[in-house]
Amino acid sequence: MSKEHRVLTGITTTGDPHLGNLVGAILPAIKASEKTDTMSFLFLADYHSLIKNSDSQLRHQSSFDIAACWLACGLDPKKVIFYRQSDIPYIFELAWILSCLASKGLLNRAHAYKAAVSDNQAKKIEDIDKGINMGLFNYPILMAADILMFKADSVPVGQDQKQHIEMTRDIALKFNHHYGEILTAPEAIIDKNTGVLPGIDGRKMSKSYENTIPIFSEEGALRKLVMKIKTNSLEPGEPKEVSDSNIFDIYKAISPKDKIDEMQKLYQEGIAWGEAKKVLFEELSSFLKPFKNEYNKIIKDPSFVEKTLVDGSEKALSISEPIIKEVRQALGIKGF
Repeated sequence: MSKEHRVLTGITTTGDPHLGNLVGAILPAIKASEKTDTMSFLFLADYHSLIKNSDSQLRHQSSFDIAACWLACGLDPKKVIFYRQSDIPYIFELAWILSCLASKGLLNRAHAYKAAVSDNQAKKIEDIDKGINMGLFNYPILMAADILMFKADSVPVGQDQKQHIEMTRDIALKFNHHYGEILTAPEAIIDKNTGVLPGIDGRKMSKSYENTIPIFSEEGALRKLVMKIKTNSLEPGEPKEVSDSNIFDIYKAISPKDKIDEMQKLYQEGIAWGEAKKVLFEELSSFLKPFKNEYNKIIKDPSFVEKTLVDGSEKALSISEPIIKEVRQALGIKGF
């Protein structure tokens, strides 16, 4: 009998769930969970949020909103292990263990850390590590622990997160070299259409950049956001490249192939940017409507969301406990 394939995905609780979360993580993870040979682990990365967010009320509200979002988008708690990161203490024990194996040189190469150092250098700050906390530096370690704690085989991520999966593999293989074949080196799953979704300013859609399209925006707010999407200066009637269009990238991520082909033809015919935004808004509105309707029902019953997470955490603990015992045994941390 073949081993059940394990897929793991998490979302950091630092604000409203947005379109990038939906198409890059939530929907692919839910789709994967429907496979009969797959065990899916979906979690709220609430401790990861400490790196970017010091607002405790925002963190708490974001955890609820994101949990409700997962459920509204079709997550079936009976088919998946759905939990809060903070409810699984073994993750943080494993993070310490992994930090004692991971080299500082490996973490020095992490994109987020390098970007922060580069920013300090650009500002001609003598201390290149100024303002960089150990949470940011150790982020890849905690992410590795999230994944390795459950022996996940694959992790759906955006292109920008691919490096973290590669680092997780490196750390897992190093652990196994020293202590035996215990941890599973995961593979990254990257959807070529939705790997990195652009925000309204053209950069990666991210709460950090304040350029997101929240999933549950009201129609008026959604329209305003779409109309703000950055475009080039090509005039109506001039052919436009789909390979260099934020509007098209977003449209492609939410539309079926026939509509994508139609939009591509409109680009070749020189569609005006205002008209392209109108087409995108209508498609987005239609795409998001069923999720919004379900979300508005779920948020009326916080106790349902809480019970779902508690039940999921109990399942996650029952899976992680024997794994951490196996890790401790291999390390020589055991009774006499």
